[in-house]
Amino acid sequence: MVAAALSLSLAACGGNLSSGKQGSFPSGPVTMAVGQDPGGSTDLIGRALADEAAKDLGVAIPVVNTPGANGALAAKELAGKQPDGQNIMVLNASLTSITPLAVSEEEAVDVNDFEVITGISRDDYVLVANADSGLNSVQSLVDAHRDLKFGTTGVGTGSQLSQELLFKHAGIAGTAVPFDGGSPAMTAVLGKQVDVASVQLGEAISQIKSGELVPLVTFSEQRNQYLPDTPTAVELGFDVKVSQYRAIVAPKETPPEAVDRLRAAFRSAFATESYKSFNQENLLTPHEIDGPQVAKEWTDSLENYRAMVQKYGIDLGGEK
Repeated sequence: MVAAALSLSLAACGGNLSSGKQGSFPSGPVTMAVGQDPGGSTDLIGRALADEAAKDLGVAIPVVNTPGANGALAAKELAGKQPDGQNIMVLNASLTSITPLAVSEEEAVDVNDFEVITGISRDDYVLVANADSGLNSVQSLVDAHRDLKFGTTGVGTGSQLSQELLFKHAGIAGTAVPFDGGSPAMTAVLGKQVDVASVQLGEAISQIKSGELVPLVTFSEQRNQYLPDTPTAVELGFDVKVSQYRAIVAPKETPPEAVDRLRAAFRSAFATESYKSFNQENLLTPHEIDGPQVAKEWTDSLENYRAMVQKYGIDLGGEK
């Protein structure tokens, strides 16, 4: 009877107990892994969320960067952690819905191998060219009648897939030149080492506003609210929809009560004015959906992209 009463008492508290209570969640700091370098989009999003969610959770959420293999290194490490809710990660959709098309089955990361806590936001890709290049539209790429070098943010990324698909759809000859992230890819465009590059809008907006880069097209389903004068590939008649989505995940078999408590903390973070301002300042579109819907969307995307690369004979750069 005493045990039953204690169980009911804990449930009534919603798990929001002092970290010093044995058996409660959280039992201490919740570590958030980021599989990319500090200062990038994923890192900034993780830190903005960690700051706010920690207030609701009542414990610190330190962010640990473990870059490598487009985030696969951090994801593999997380999968091996104790499933107690004390370790989570900001996972990029491209790692589970695009990268598996470019690596071996052993290297691929499956979103269904994790407990997805919540979706976060959408980050759109934009194809940019040097303002002095004379390339100012997709039609100008077609009219160039030459093999164009397009910079990507890495092998098996949304940056690569968006351009591979667009070039195939539009009949543009091109050669992929991979870089380690959006910043070096943009530097290559500015230095005329490559003709164009698909990068996340938040990374390119300063150079677009300054007139150094020209936005040719975006790869979202509808025009991006932060770049309303730039057409989408879909508008131009090309079935190319590639955006970067992110989610918070935990190791598989993390207890439902821990998942629910974490989800509540992140929902609280989403509602804060500081985080809403962060989204606007970084040109991010909220996509704060529940975990099961995230897993379905990402799994569906993988199958859709797999069908498309097979249809067009696209090799993203590895064993399938």
